[in-house]
Amino acid sequence: MQVKNMTSSNGNKVANQFVITTEEQGNKVEYLQSYETIIAKKIYDNLGCDVVETYLDKRAYNYSVTTSKYRNLFLGVTSKEFNPKNYILTILN
Repeated sequence: MQVKNMTSSNGNKVANQFVITTEEQGNKVEYLQSYETIIAKKIYDNLGCDVVETYLDKRAYNYSVTTSKYRNLFLGVTSKEFNPKNYILTILN
């Protein structure tokens, strides 16, 4: 398991925003954690290259402006592109 702070657009580490990388059932998995809450989960293919499933915590994915900002960065989308219907809403906490 690897835990890293997210990085701001200035290149600085962001407090309380973490990407946790682990392996589950032979696949690379990344989690976005904001403070103590898991916001999103990405599961990669068996090569670790392409995201095959993305989950959002249905109670926390849109908690605040800051959470949304780093959620979008983690997902690789802009605010205009983000649509929760494109993801699997579930309970991650």
